[in-house]
Amino acid sequence: MREIRSEWKSTVESIIREILLTIPEEAVKSPKVLYVFCDSTAHEAFTDHFILLANHGICHDLLFLDGETSSWLGLHKIECGGPGLIIAADEFAPAPIEVPLDYEGIVIPEIDLDNAGRAAAGLKGTVKSELILSALLLNKFVLIGDDVPGIKRADRRTLQLLSMSEPYQLLFERYKKDLQTLGVEFAPQKQLAERVVGKCSILTTKAKAREAHPPVLEESFTQHQQEDEDQISTSEMIAFEGRLISADWVQQQVRTRTFTSIMIGKRTLVSPLAKDLLKANGVTLHYADQV
Repeated sequence: MREIRSEWKSTVESIIREILLTIPEEAVKSPKVLYVFCDSTAHEAFTDHFILLANHGICHDLLFLDGETSSWLGLHKIECGGPGLIIAADEFAPAPIEVPLDYEGIVIPEIDLDNAGRAAAGLKGTVKSELILSALLLNKFVLIGDDVPGIKRADRRTLQLLSMSEPYQLLFERYKKDLQTLGVEFAPQKQLAERVVGKCSILTTKAKAREAHPPVLEESFTQHQQEDEDQISTSEMIAFEGRLISADWVQQQVRTRTFTSIMIGKRTLVSPLAKDLLKANGVTLHYADQV
């Protein structure tokens, strides 16, 4: 019996070893961003944005404002903090200040004068202002549409106006400059998705670079990490996840973003014409295992 048990034990151990060897290494977690919309119909004009994000492996969630102090994220109703207001409408709903924890960045296609002023002054009290405050404190990126009138969608319908008077417009521009000082970035609404792709590519590149330099000592790891971040930030590097870099792909990227280097895998192929275009645009190639 003891011999049989010993044989069974060795057999089970060998099977477990084989199973562990066949388990693939955990892939880099896909980046995820949050789009914040004024109401449940505002997202319909951004379908192309979501297609572009999906094509680049970027996940996204949608948050719909139900008012200035409440919003919907999936089936959860979120309430912002304030006198006499509850923090969460149900036991599973996060407060607005907690929401950015789960995302790489926040995208707000349209902001109005009121929320811009609150966010620029660091005030809470609305969902948008609390999201912006929390995201910036967590060093997450915040992208806001630049070509917006500054009037809420509901107010435009009520007042039948598409723009503000010049004094209010000047005030709105001042708030936007203050937000930029705090770290908020503005871009035309049509280019928001492209900016998200560029930022998430840099984040993914940093994650791969950290994996390529596992920590041996805390001091040496910190030094390598700082060197990698400096190199990536100064070189405007993007990551390519496919198998073939074609001339059409290079032309599209050159038109839509600014970069000087591309990180590729060791099995990635580059067409001769694509190499010529990259060289003509001053773009260099780096392999992931060499970063």
